[in-house]
Amino acid sequence: MREERSLQPLIDDALAETPPGRRVWVALSGGLDSSLLLTLAARAAHRHPRPLYALHVDHGLQQASCEFVRHCRRLCDRLGVPLFIERVSVDMTTGRGLEAAAREARYAAFAARLRPGDALWLAQHRRDQAETWLLAALRGSGMRGLAAMPMARDWAGRRVARPLRDLPRARLERAAEAMGLDWVEDPSNLDEALDRNFLRQRVLPLLESRWPRAEASLARSAALAGEADVLLGELATLDLTACGADPARLALPVLRALSAPRRRLLIRHACQRLELPTPPAARLATLDAQLHARRDAQVRVAWPGAEARCWREALYLERPEPGLPAGWQVDWDGQTPLASPQGRLRVRLAGCPCREKGHYLVRPRQGGEVMHLARRGRRDLKRLLQEADLPPWRRQALLVVWDGAAVAAVIDPRAPSVLVVAEGYRAEAY
Repeated sequence: MREERSLQPLIDDALAETPPGRRVWVALSGGLDSSLLLTLAARAAHRHPRPLYALHVDHGLQQASCEFVRHCRRLCDRLGVPLFIERVSVDMTTGRGLEAAAREARYAAFAARLRPGDALWLAQHRRDQAETWLLAALRGSGMRGLAAMPMARDWAGRRVARPLRDLPRARLERAAEAMGLDWVEDPSNLDEALDRNFLRQRVLPLLESRWPRAEASLARSAALAGEADVLLGELATLDLTACGADPARLALPVLRALSAPRRRLLIRHACQRLELPTPPAARLATLDAQLHARRDAQVRVAWPGAEARCWREALYLERPEPGLPAGWQVDWDGQTPLASPQGRLRVRLAGCPCREKGHYLVRPRQGGEVMHLARRGRRDLKRLLQEADLPPWRRQALLVVWDGAAVAAVIDPRAPSVLVVAEGYRAEAY
């Protein structure tokens, strides 16, 4: 019972540190690690009451998945913990491999079930950390990848924690056996065609035959990389402030004055702040080389899910927007959300007080439009967009609202917001 007693205070402390009332979910696969974590968490909840739930993700990839579900039900019934089961479909057409596709499906299930503010506990341990470090090193990852799995992090408005991360698997096994726990073994763990299994079955045992503390040393390297990544993040935050503090628009003169490694660090940091995919190394090198292009050069560097452009001494980082369909237009009453190719835009537009609803026609900008503005008279829309400092590529995505033969407003679907409003009309985003 000594192992059990030594682990329980660790989980008690982790639960006590969770804000009262916050829901705590344990990702329960049915294996030893997650079964042990849920059992310890259920006991801790008696001393530090928190809403505790278990979540099992059924990937449907093997016949044994039914036995996993049955075990999870039995365990949760015995512990008195509500169990939720999410069945997912793993998309194997992305070319990213089974492990990455399964992880993506699993996190999509987590996001679907957990509310913002919830805590998610994962049962990964020190060997998992060592394997993650090795995988990152073999991929040529930078400091963030080599930091492997943080003890806790914020993810999509939830808090992800790994209370067992620094513990060796052997210690968990001894605790589970002392507690008389049952668990199921995943037969896919023996499939050495999967990278993580190959490291677990072949590489780490070989390393430990020569260096008995290899697992601990690799986990320690991950911890040091994590500290270095925090410091790099602090440096990038300082540079972001110097570049204007807007991660979507970085001042090029300041950016160019940085060393090449700091420029690349700042661009990756800005992408992460914007929740954009970070550019692959080759794309990042291409972008860095073009930051010194002529002021009038049309710089655009794209990678899956994001793009970078230079305009008026600023670097813009954003998601690429699909072009508007040819001939698209839609009727709109000015009050209900506007149905557009970019989604439903929550903006309102009203004309004179004598009518409750308008009857507008919305279509893409064609060129040559003129608006009548209060105290300014007739103005070309092209000139107004230049005055608004709107980059040229964004102007093509604007929606022009027509009230008969007159332009009533111009909507920017990226915000969404009403960019320009003609005299006699009122607009707002909501």
